[in-house]
Amino acid sequence: MFKKVIFASLFLLLSVAFLLGCASGNKAIQIRGSDTMVNLGQAWAEVFMKEHSDISLAITGGGSGTGIAALISGATDIAQASRNMEPSEIEMAKKRGINPKEFHVANDGVTIVINPSNPVSKLTMQQLADIYTGKIKNWKEVGGKDEKIVALSRDRNSGTHVFFLEHVIKHGDKNNKDEFNQSALMMPSSQAIVEEVASNSSAIGYIGLGYLNDRQKAVPIAKDGKSPYVFPSIDTVKNGKYPIARSLLFYTNGEPTEKIKSFLDFVFSPEGQKIVLKMDFVPVK
Repeated sequence: MFKKVIFASLFLLLSVAFLLGCASGNKAIQIRGSDTMVNLGQAWAEVFMKEHSDISLAITGGGSGTGIAALISGATDIAQASRNMEPSEIEMAKKRGINPKEFHVANDGVTIVINPSNPVSKLTMQQLADIYTGKIKNWKEVGGKDEKIVALSRDRNSGTHVFFLEHVIKHGDKNNKDEFNQSALMMPSSQAIVEEVASNSSAIGYIGLGYLNDRQKAVPIAKDGKSPYVFPSIDTVKNGKYPIARSLLFYTNGEPTEKIKSFLDFVFSPEGQKIVLKMDFVPVK
């Protein structure tokens, strides 16, 4: 499958392209940010650079917060983000002469994953929030085994962390004071959550839809006890039935330059949106 392309090989390919671009006097377009989007960004870049040998792209992750901070400081051309910029971040950017311009490039479903051996077959949004705030501590409380729940979260610099906090734990209410329980383990990447869930029968985590594989079990989620339980999928994100869906975004400093615009045009082209689909995210077109 397209999304199973070995990360190291892609990284090597992109690094070589970057060095060649530098050697020829071409400065690479810097793209930084969302860990959720890093593999998608690399997949776009791999195909784009084959078709545009005069343009080099350098892709790095680190989290949406890292990408946004890099945009504000002028250290990146494109920030990849799995959350919207905060008003305070936009204000800070403008004070530094940066005018963030947002591009909605794909969609995603934040996927709740557990170990395949875990018998739990469904959760409501409230149960999910209660797990991550520490109100529910044992799997038997939600139909599982008598085992302590190990809740895995992305770190605080992650856009997925921020989105999960705002839309699941706080239920979209900015006045809600609930936070992640101190016992939640903050993981450095989506891949780290994938690996821990695969090896720990007591673990639960959340990842982008594109990271899901057969080493984890996706849990269907309901808005409440009276609503249907919905599996995360391309179709259920697209039709709005899956309750934890979100936009994946690019931010540039004002109107993009000619080279950056050519990359954006590719991302929004049928070919670019087919790559979104191949990576198990949801196209915007």
